[in-house]
Amino acid sequence: MPGLPCPVMTEPSYLPPTRASYDTVAGDYAELLRDELARKPFDRAMLAAFAELVRDAGVGPVADLGCGPGRVTAHLDGLGIDAFGIDLSPGMVAVARRMYPGLRFGEGSMTALDLTDGSLGGALAWYSTVHTPPEDLPVPFAEFHRALAPGGYLLIAFKAGDGRVRLEEAYGHPVSLDVYRFPPDQVAGLLGLAGFEEVARLVREADAREKTPQGFLIARKTARRTVGQAVRGTARGTVREPERT
Repeated sequence: MPGLPCPVMTEPSYLPPTRASYDTVAGDYAELLRDELARKPFDRAMLAAFAELVRDAGVGPVADLGCGPGRVTAHLDGLGIDAFGIDLSPGMVAVARRMYPGLRFGEGSMTALDLTDGSLGGALAWYSTVHTPPEDLPVPFAEFHRALAPGGYLLIAFKAGDGRVRLEEAYGHPVSLDVYRFPPDQVAGLLGLAGFEEVARLVREADAREKTPQGFLIARKTARRTVGQAVRGTARGTVREPERT
């Protein structure tokens, strides 16, 4: 209406420092973690199970949400999955495009996916929710559910435990990041409220380079969300599936 200001949609407060931090570390992060999966058989096993479930369901491609430099997107591609990556950090997306020119990568936030409802056969959140405060987890979980087709699968990897760790330096650079650990039952419960059914979970002990156990959970979209449909603080239109080339 004339004379009324247009509403200003703002992103959650933790996203700008997360974006800036990963822009800063992108190149070194990619080099240090390039071969990370090669020494983690349980992580690869969960990715393989997820890929098989998605392939058998046959309802759409997989979005690697918070893909970083694209190494896990490329791993899924190697498993025969039609996968593309989306990341909050333009620096990470630039590295991913350079390292894996045959795959698709784009910028955006998990809190506001510009993906058509029901367009995905799978969604991967490989440690990409670790900077999300626990009280804000329902926001990306609702977006995962919305973007997945009925019968589609979600795989989420996270640091298992409880509490928050503050990082001011990482990968040889200054950063401003909070890293959250989540109890697996809490993650499963929130996914249930979002309309997912748990299929499998794995909690493994920390390896020599880790400080906490690591959690993995596969869930399937089966129902409408059982909580209110309104999602606080989100604005559609910030993430698009990268164009096919």
